[in-house]
Amino acid sequence: MSKKLKIVTIGGGSSYTPELIEGYILRKDQLNIGKIVLVDIPEGEEKLNIVGEMAKRMIKAAGLDWEVELTLDRFNALKDADFVTTQFRVGLLDARVKDERIPLSHGVLGQETNGAGGMFKAFRTIPVIGEIIEDMREQCPDAWLIDFTNPAGIVTEAAIKHFGWERTIGLCNVPIGHVTKAAEVLGVKPEDLHFRFAGINHFHWHRIWDKEGNEVTEKVIELLYGEDVNQEAEVANIHDAVYNVEQLRDLKMLPCSYHRYYYIEDEMLENNIEDFKNGKTRAQVVKQTEKELFELYKDPALDYKPEQLTQRGGTHYSDAACEIIASIVNDKGTQMVVSTRNNGTIEDLPYDCVVEVSARIDSRGANPENWGKLMPAARGMLQIMKAMEETVIRAAIDGDYNAALHAFTINPLVPGGRMAKRLLNEMLYAHKKHLPQFADKIAEIEKDEEITSYVDELMKSN
Repeated sequence: MSKKLKIVTIGGGSSYTPELIEGYILRKDQLNIGKIVLVDIPEGEEKLNIVGEMAKRMIKAAGLDWEVELTLDRFNALKDADFVTTQFRVGLLDARVKDERIPLSHGVLGQETNGAGGMFKAFRTIPVIGEIIEDMREQCPDAWLIDFTNPAGIVTEAAIKHFGWERTIGLCNVPIGHVTKAAEVLGVKPEDLHFRFAGINHFHWHRIWDKEGNEVTEKVIELLYGEDVNQEAEVANIHDAVYNVEQLRDLKMLPCSYHRYYYIEDEMLENNIEDFKNGKTRAQVVKQTEKELFELYKDPALDYKPEQLTQRGGTHYSDAACEIIASIVNDKGTQMVVSTRNNGTIEDLPYDCVVEVSARIDSRGANPENWGKLMPAARGMLQIMKAMEETVIRAAIDGDYNAALHAFTINPLVPGGRMAKRLLNEMLYAHKKHLPQFADKIAEIEKDEEITSYVDELMKSN
């Protein structure tokens, strides 16, 4: 068997870590693991210790001798790593609460990866990915970086295009739900279908063929979204707003669950505002779910992933990461949906940008399947979204307030003009601890008592 692998997870104290460990255990015959290092920051030390001890119990129960190390020292943890996975959240869940509640207080969508909240998560995350890559250059220059820190597509583009780490693959759990749902309504196994996905993270479409090579996309559209069908979102944390099937018939493609925020914006916004008024934004719900999970994880008898973890909404991320690692190590050629460099796969987007597409994963990494062109209605929206992502990355790396405002202005889920600027300023002030690149501008904003008092009062009611 190949040499023993060292796998480092940044954000090791995450509630998802048990799923990651389960994924490695399920692939114990494919992965010759010697050491797993779980890394976190001081604020996450308690959770790291709880989930780390549970990881050790899971590995012991599986009869494996893998070493598990828990540490707050990221730089030394990365020494000689073969794979680095990232699942961290800068500012922890309290930052997500701000991302959701501040926009919603103005009647603007607040969501983790879309609209104002998604852009701010990128502002906080991208500089940290850059720091991790700098450490990797010195400590593990040949390692693969597997990113499932959201917003995964933007973070992956920053890692590859701006920080130069070509051995980066981003992933998302959303396509897994679409594959499972399509197979279910067709009454077949997922492996009996061929899927092609194209777009960017949380903004992609897909088509489907059966094993005889017949396209069944339009059939699935009717089965999932036709008249009198009880439409259910494929992701647990997305409201089941009903698509206009006429639009999907015109697309002749199946939408991503997150397209509801763009195709049915009014209903999605109404639902989010209602949750906000009731103190039940997604971040607030997740905080309670995580609290319950960690109480479970403390049980010294628990040595398996509990069913309650599926309530987090991000289930399957970790297992997908394990499959990518196994496919690279064993040159398997597994078909997966990942974020990777475009290289002409989608003709309508820049050659060097990052896209989320169907790809074969082997020892070379991700090898995307060619898609070609999109119909104009999809192409136009996708190009706006990619331009917005590129502008967000520039703002995040340079601390460029002008670029940040421009990104807010062109994002389809943020009103332009005075509201864009007001929202940007409020969120910069709210997240000042984690946005040092914007320090000078934040110092100016802090002089505006209207902004500061509004945010301070709003967050008291968190």
